[in-house]
Amino acid sequence: MLEVTERGELTDAALRRIEDDEFMPEEERAHAGAAVREDEAEALAYLVEPFQLIGEVPGVELVQASWSSEQADYDPDVDAWHLDEEDLDAEDGEEDGGEGRDG
Repeated sequence: MLEVTERGELTDAALRRIEDDEFMPEEERAHAGAAVREDEAEALAYLVEPFQLIGEVPGVELVQASWSSEQADYDPDVDAWHLDEEDLDAEDGEEDGGEGRDG
């Protein structure tokens, strides 16, 4: 989960990225610009490259990436937003007993 704190900065950065993309056809550029202005998730998608995020993670090959997002009202007092035991163990540096995660 992330919080967009400066929507204008995010949108402007994405629009610059679109404008600077020399390989993007003009029709696609217009569509991309409109999408970025309407939705922060679209703006983020133009700035964050999934293949770069995965990079050289051992044992992982990214063959396809897609984005999805939804608006959520964050309330720090709601239990659903609290870390579960597994998250707390990971923060403390504890191992998971050698069991990997599927994903």
